[in-house]
Amino acid sequence: MGLGSTAKKIQSLSDRAEAMYKQVQKLQQRVTGLEEKAEETHETVTRMDHQLSEQRALLLALADEQGLDGEAILAEAAIDDAEREAAADADADSATNTDAASGAASGDTTAE
Repeated sequence: MGLGSTAKKIQSLSDRAEAMYKQVQKLQQRVTGLEEKAEETHETVTRMDHQLSEQRALLLALADEQGLDGEAILAEAAIDDAEREAAADADADSATNTDAASGAASGDTTAE
């Protein structure tokens, strides 16, 4: 093997290393961007959580002023939400099971 062949291989290796370095730089920029976006999102969520707490306190004070049990109302609403979610999950599970059963009944099975 001559020096020309070795030089070509070294150049090829150098080109690949440079391309990989550029890819690593792009990935590093993307990671940095994602970290910044995650931090912004965290700050937004924290701010919204604080605002929600303030609104809850205000609503509870208004309910108390009107002679209503705000905590009981919120608890009942949470129960209603949980029941709706459970019903939706049951419907989704039922649909999935129905699809699977109809697929098996129609002969849609895979060989193992």
